[in-house]
Amino acid sequence: MHSMLNDMGSEKLYSFFPVSIQNIVCSFEGWRIKRFRYDQNFHRLLKNAESRTFKSYDEICVFRNHRLRNFIDWSYKSVPHYRKLFKSLGAHPDDFKSIEDLKRLPILTKGQVQDNLKEFVSENIPENEREIAHTSGSTGGGLRFANTRYSIMEQFSIYWRYLGWHGLNLDTWRGYFGGRSVVPVRQNRPPFWRDNFPGRQIIFSGYHMSVDNLHYYVDEINKRRPPWLVGYPSLIALLADYLINRKESLRYKLEGIALSSENLMPHQIEKIKKAFGLKPIQDYGQAEAVANISECERGNMHVDEDFSAVEFIPLPDDDCYRLIGTNFTNPATPLIRYDTRDVVSLSKQKCDCGRPGRVVKNIDGRKEDYVILKNGVRIGRMDHVFKDSVNIREAQLYQSIPGHIEVRIVKGSKYDKKDENQMMYELRKRLGDNTEININYVNQLQRTPRGKLRFVLSNIKEGMIQ
Repeated sequence: MHSMLNDMGSEKLYSFFPVSIQNIVCSFEGWRIKRFRYDQNFHRLLKNAESRTFKSYDEICVFRNHRLRNFIDWSYKSVPHYRKLFKSLGAHPDDFKSIEDLKRLPILTKGQVQDNLKEFVSENIPENEREIAHTSGSTGGGLRFANTRYSIMEQFSIYWRYLGWHGLNLDTWRGYFGGRSVVPVRQNRPPFWRDNFPGRQIIFSGYHMSVDNLHYYVDEINKRRPPWLVGYPSLIALLADYLINRKESLRYKLEGIALSSENLMPHQIEKIKKAFGLKPIQDYGQAEAVANISECERGNMHVDEDFSAVEFIPLPDDDCYRLIGTNFTNPATPLIRYDTRDVVSLSKQKCDCGRPGRVVKNIDGRKEDYVILKNGVRIGRMDHVFKDSVNIREAQLYQSIPGHIEVRIVKGSKYDKKDENQMMYELRKRLGDNTEININYVNQLQRTPRGKLRFVLSNIKEGMIQ
């Protein structure tokens, strides 16, 4: 829960509440989020987004380029970085008529934004209208930036449009498996979940999913029968693996499984299909809102062309592209030609579902292994530790022994002891006091042959896990 428990003191206080009070806190926070995100403006945005679902590609390009032109003009007039950039290039907003014209501008990196954040904030958005968003990304380096309530609602309207294609709406109960620390890590008895009634969520802890505990999760799912499971692929794949190994299945038929925030791997899809009897759906996006890709009913991933201006820059590898995007829905912190650091391959086949977006075959980004504790519990999506670590340039976790972790950090220029203490607090909150944590400060991190940074590097063999 992010707003009520956004500091160490509040989280510690929450951890000592009885479960009944923690459920009330979770539901109150769910009510707050619902009120903030899903008002009349959201429902109007959702209706408008749905009306564009089956527009032709040419019609969507006209819509996208119109928004892009207005966004370029806004950025030039109200954002210091772009005023300086355009003048240095001898460029003017009138020069940019379509997405193809963006090639005149340099590609923007996350590091540039981190180092000069004030230069990217619009002078025309009053401070009291700014909402602070944050992202960790696949590299672990944190970025906090300004957003607006309206742009947040627009991003969620695209998300709920996609879920609506598959029959999931705001009133549908779902079991949520994600990175929220709603169950204290020291708790060793069920319930390992909390309720968010306004948000229609049973929030299952991702930090207690040991082999010894997973039968409690299965029992609760069977008892509550949520129609959908949503969350991180790594966590729901763990649940699937447990059911398969015990030759069990749920005592009711799920309507669907929606996965996000991690790259969904082929072996995870097969496990989930085998355990639950259906194929999961997925979408791709980021807090920066520079690109969004949604799966249709045919199982193809479509670029949401009406949400941002997405470019694919060819790489030397066959059929591989850098994913570059422009977030024309966020006037508070415009990011033009922002490098997501993700790599995609494109499909040469057109989808017959009728949606206009370009089809992405594969997203080679945010691939993560688990961090494994001494007792065999596997923890995924550990990049949440670094979501607010704006003074960490990059981070990587390395494991060779369960229960031992090396944290490799590339410091930012303003990194100090306070940042280290905050990082250790976040690690302990998720991994507990029995995990040995060593910090290793380095000048650069190990990357894949494609230049991608794997957030978790693991040399642990299966025989080493309890």
